[in-house]
Amino acid sequence: MTYEEARAFLEDCSQYSGELTLEPLKELLDRLDNPQDELRFVHIAGTNGKGSTLAYVSTVLKEAGYRTGRYISPTIFSYRERIQINEQYISREDLARLTERIQKAGRQMLAEGLGHPTTFEAETALAFLYFAEQKCDLVVLEAGMGGRTDATNVIKNTMVAVLVSISMDHMGFLGNTLAEIAENKAGIIKPGCTVVTVRQEPEAEQAVLLKARECGCPVVTVNPECSVNRRRSLFRQSFDYKAYKDVEISLSGEYQFTNAALALEIIGELCRKGCEIPEAAVRAGLRNTVWNGRFTVIAEEPYFIVDGAHNRDAAEKLRESIENYLSGYRLIYIMGVLADKEYDAVIRKTAPYASEIITVMTPDNPRALPAEELKKAASAYHPHVQAAESLSEAVEKAYGLAGKGDVILAFGSLSYLGELIRKVEQRR
Repeated sequence: MTYEEARAFLEDCSQYSGELTLEPLKELLDRLDNPQDELRFVHIAGTNGKGSTLAYVSTVLKEAGYRTGRYISPTIFSYRERIQINEQYISREDLARLTERIQKAGRQMLAEGLGHPTTFEAETALAFLYFAEQKCDLVVLEAGMGGRTDATNVIKNTMVAVLVSISMDHMGFLGNTLAEIAENKAGIIKPGCTVVTVRQEPEAEQAVLLKARECGCPVVTVNPECSVNRRRSLFRQSFDYKAYKDVEISLSGEYQFTNAALALEIIGELCRKGCEIPEAAVRAGLRNTVWNGRFTVIAEEPYFIVDGAHNRDAAEKLRESIENYLSGYRLIYIMGVLADKEYDAVIRKTAPYASEIITVMTPDNPRALPAEELKKAASAYHPHVQAAESLSEAVEKAYGLAGKGDVILAFGSLSYLGELIRKVEQRR
C-alpha cells in the first residue's frame, strides 16, 4: 500500500459512520492485538484549550527525556501532523504500512457482518499501533468529540484525565445542555486516574465531580486567579503559579496562562505517580512549546495574527486577548467558519473591535459557510464587511486595507488557517 492509497482508504472509511458506539473500534483493536493496552496516557477532553495543553505537557515530557506520543485533531499543516512522537510526524511509509493492517482487519469485519470503523476510529487505531510499535513511554491523547463515546476512550491505562474549559459545542451529538455535554466529556474519567480540570461553570463542574466520585478519582482544580503577576507579550509571556515563579511561555493570548497552569498541575500529578520530571525540564518545556493557530503572530509590519476561535467560549477568550494585547491598534479581520458552528455568537463578541471585516469560505470543507452568507451575518453587527472569493483574495484585501501599524487578525475554523498561513508566507 502506498501513502496515497492509505489516505484514500482512511478517507473512504467516512462512509461507515453510524451510531456513536465504541464497539467497531474495540473489535478492530482486538484483531490488532490491542496496542493501546501497552501504553500509558494523559487523556484530554473539553471544548477549548485541548491542543495547547497537550502541546505544553508533551513538550515538557520530551524535555524530561520521555518518548512521548501526541495524537491531535484537527491539524493545520499536514495530515501526518495528527500522529507525532517527540514532535516528529509519523512517516509516510509507516502510515501506509500500518494502515494496510487496519484495512485487512476492516475487510475481515465486513465479511463477518460486523460494523466497519469510521475514519476517526481507523486513525485512532493507527495512532495506537504506531505509538506501541515505537515504544512510547507516555501518550498525550486529545479526544476528538466528546468523551464517553469518543474513539479515544477505548483506552484503559489513563494516568491523568484532563478536562479543559467545557462549553456548548456539538449540540445534538453530545447533548443539548451544558450539563449533558459535560457529562459526556467527563466520560474519559476512569478508576485509578487523577482528574485535573480548570474551574468550570457550575453545571459542568457538578458533572465532572460526580463522574470522578463514581470512579473514586481525586480531583485537582485549576483556578485561573492563582496565575498571577502576568506579564503579557505577543512573543513571550511569564507568570507565577503557586510555587512556580517567573514561568516563561512562548504562546500568546490571555487563555494561555490558564492552559500553562493546567499543564503544571498535570505534570505535578505525573510526578506523584512516579514520573521523574525535573523543574528545569518543566520550565524548558513550557518555554519551548510551539502551537500554531492560537493567537499566533505569523508576520509583522503589519502584524498578522491567526487564531482558531470558532465557538462562543473561544470567541470570548479571543475578545479578552484583543483587549489585553491589541488595544489601540486598528484591526482588520479575516473570518472563515463552518456552517454548523455558533458563528453568530463569534461575530457578536468580536465585531465591535474591528475596523474592517473580510469574510471567506474555508476551502475543501463540505461544512464551510459561504463567504456571502457569513458577510450577511456579520453585516448585522458591523457596517464595513466584504466577502472574498478565495483565501488569496482575502489576504490581498487585508493587506490593502492595513497600514504598517495596524493588525490583521484571521480567525474562525482551524481547518483553513494552515492554508492561510501558507498564502501569507508565499506573499512575503
